[in-house]
Amino acid sequence: MIKRVEDLTNIKKLLDIFSVVAILGVRQCGKTTLSKEFNYNYIFDLENPNDLVHLDNPKLALEDLKGLIIIDEIQRKPDLFPIIRYLVDNIPDQKYLILGSASKDLIKQSSETLAGRIGYYQLSGFSIHDIGINNLKKIWLRGSLPRSYLAKNNESSWIWRSNYITTYLERDLPQLGINIPSNTMRRFWTMLAHYHGQLLNYSELARSFGISDMTTRKYIDILKGTFMIRTLQPWYENLGKRIVKRPKIYFRDSGIFHSLMSIEKTWELLSHNKLGASWEGFALESICKSINIEDEAFYFWSTHSGAEIDLIWQYRGKKWGIEFKYKDAPKLSKSLKIVSGDLDLSHVWVIYPGEKKYKLAKNITVLPLRMVPVKWNYV
Repeated sequence: MIKRVEDLTNIKKLLDIFSVVAILGVRQCGKTTLSKEFNYNYIFDLENPNDLVHLDNPKLALEDLKGLIIIDEIQRKPDLFPIIRYLVDNIPDQKYLILGSASKDLIKQSSETLAGRIGYYQLSGFSIHDIGINNLKKIWLRGSLPRSYLAKNNESSWIWRSNYITTYLERDLPQLGINIPSNTMRRFWTMLAHYHGQLLNYSELARSFGISDMTTRKYIDILKGTFMIRTLQPWYENLGKRIVKRPKIYFRDSGIFHSLMSIEKTWELLSHNKLGASWEGFALESICKSINIEDEAFYFWSTHSGAEIDLIWQYRGKKWGIEFKYKDAPKLSKSLKIVSGDLDLSHVWVIYPGEKKYKLAKNITVLPLRMVPVKWNYV
């Protein structure tokens, strides 16, 4: 069993502060296994028909319980939130750990009903620190979902992911009340994979798929809300330059992306025309987990003249940037110099798959992904 020390530590901190903690993340990312690491007294799985029936009368089922109570797949019964609010307000001995496969925007009742009482923790699959730096190529190819990563070989991992995608489309989306034919969403999802790491043109995608812009945005919001994709919005600053204003899109799990692109083996990945985009998306997710801020706080910047940087965020009143390069030894580019100066970035890191850390300029450092710390180091 792979220990997820950082995730456990962060969730424990939230449990010390809030009466209710929600662990949200894509299905099969390890939420249930991780929650059982805590000293809980009761667990309800809302995919178990007996537990679902048991909570038909939630006040009667929950009011006499003490200690930590886990409720799994909470999105299946969002009407529990008001009663949970009542119970934690009136029973000091109760705490709740609720698990869900949809974002808090899709489970609106939680943020509205439990305001001030609930802390959120977004869980992805294994991090590069969970599995060790010697396994970077393996987790890049297979993705971070535990059962895919831990499969006995690449073929087993491939088969598991293929079935995972089918289950997501045919069962998970309908359970969230999203009634889109699975074959329609599969074709849309596959088409979207070709935009991985690129600017997203809603109109172009809508025309290609034969749907409206509004429907395209709806489908993308669904995939974002179920943690399947990430969109980065452009950073705006009044610099007198023509700024790219369209978002960039990434599949959050590299293994799912590879399945959609029919990449099963390492040699297929290394010879694929999406190699650079795949590396960028994989490294970006690893970095975002290390930086550990809200998804909405990450941006990119690009001008029509060609100057760009893949990731920007703010911390303690300063701006920081990252560029991702699948190269043996990245060099100082004209674009990096322009971006660093124009945006007044405190520091820029170039993340690459190599072994050595070195300086390109006073405030620009090349950093191997294997050297990225568990918590981002701004020094």
